[in-house]
Amino acid sequence: MSNQNNKLSKRDEHPVTFAGALGSLMRIFGIRASDSDLTARWSEIMGDKISSVAQLVATKKGPDKKFTIVLRPYNPAMALELSYMRDEIIERINKYFGYDAVSKLTFRK
Repeated sequence: MSNQNNKLSKRDEHPVTFAGALGSLMRIFGIRASDSDLTARWSEIMGDKISSVAQLVATKKGPDKKFTIVLRPYNPAMALELSYMRDEIIERINKYFGYDAVSKLTFRK
């Protein structure tokens, strides 16, 4: 019984979100295009340069089926730097989705 408890406690140390688990499955099958998967794979998609200074806090899908992406810089002073990287960020997200998916990119302090 204690062996079973050990397995459970190890599992509880690193909980996996549904989006993370689904994202892993989608990656295995080569399927993309989920905004929840975008959140789970943010560091991988953006790379260290961007993911180390900003987190994805919201994705809002508009009536045109395009996304408004909301980022929050870890340091408010980085908002200006991120605004200069706007085209690169949008390009990476569009590449992830496989089409022109982003209508707007905003920053929240």
